[in-house]
Amino acid sequence: MSGYRTLHLDDVPTVRFPGDDALPDWKPVRHHLGVGAFGTNAFVAEQAGEVVIERHDELPGGDDAAGHEELYLVVGGAARFTVGDDVFDVPTGGIVHLADPALVREAVALEPGTVVFAVGAARGEAFVPSAWEDEFLRKAADGDAPPAA
Repeated sequence: MSGYRTLHLDDVPTVRFPGDDALPDWKPVRHHLGVGAFGTNAFVAEQAGEVVIERHDELPGGDDAAGHEELYLVVGGAARFTVGDDVFDVPTGGIVHLADPALVREAVALEPGTVVFAVGAARGEAFVPSAWEDEFLRKAADGDAPPAA
């Protein structure tokens, strides 16, 4: 049957950024599956204390004409999120939804093997992939960020 695909998150290659502790390991889910309606990725921290969601906001800028709404699902381990001035722990199965693109967010792994699945897009706008995705994929292809097995 066509029109759908199944896979395991482990089937999506992991891209690592050696020497850059601010960037978590990345599973480019949207790119791997060819998703065009929304952004979706997974981020992995092998050790507790590692960044699993880098510090950022989703305000419009650069190639994004509208700010993105985001949802994070902790699918493995646990993460300490900071959203604005609030700090809270999210266990496996926990969801964090950020409707406000201006909120600065980040997360650090509390357990080894923490995995956070992210989905985002601009509300009411046609989705356009962010330029950072192509840039990171290009770095991986050039050997600056070798894909991990």
